[in-house]
Amino acid sequence: MKELKGIKYIERKPTVATSNPQLFLLIHGYGSHEEDLFGFANDLPESAHIISVRARYDLMYGGYAWYDISFEGKEKHMDSDQALESRDALVEFIDAIVAQENLDSTNVFLAGFSQGAILSYSIALNFPDKVKNVMILSGYPEFKIIGDFNRTKDFSQLNFFISHGNEDAILPVGAARLGKELLDDLDIKNEYHEYRSGHGIIPQNYFDLMAFIKKAL
Repeated sequence: MKELKGIKYIERKPTVATSNPQLFLLIHGYGSHEEDLFGFANDLPESAHIISVRARYDLMYGGYAWYDISFEGKEKHMDSDQALESRDALVEFIDAIVAQENLDSTNVFLAGFSQGAILSYSIALNFPDKVKNVMILSGYPEFKIIGDFNRTKDFSQLNFFISHGNEDAILPVGAARLGKELLDDLDIKNEYHEYRSGHGIIPQNYFDLMAFIKKAL
């Protein structure tokens, strides 16, 4: 386990000699940890620098979160201040790790699941020059942390992969569809997939994700 700019992470450095390797940054969801998405590394390019980060807040029952979620009756509340702090910390981390490892700042791959996907939307739409290929796995655009972003920014380099289970009881698929609509409204290139599944990544989802990555390389 390493730490940079207050973010703990694990990594797989390129296994073949490469100048300015691509960064693949993996951001797990609520209650999980840095090992959750790190299995992706087995199927990612040997020339890439793979980093999986640990969320900043410990949970009492184990695991980690990028921001707190609380429930009052049927209402779910998020700590938007924590979410914004985590987002900004991740943006700072991207800059720092790119500089430290001499990575390609023009072709950063960002993959997030659930809470990690929600943060990925906010990073990409507020800081479109920091990332290029964004993989949204069971997430949606949360405007409490996206905020009133500048819609006139240059989003032309962004390329999104969105996947969601249409039986997801944690984050209903309707929110994911709104994400697709938002990207279309902004003329941001995107690839959208729905699956007969719940809140997770089924094999076909994974195969489609890897196909997207292969095309984006």
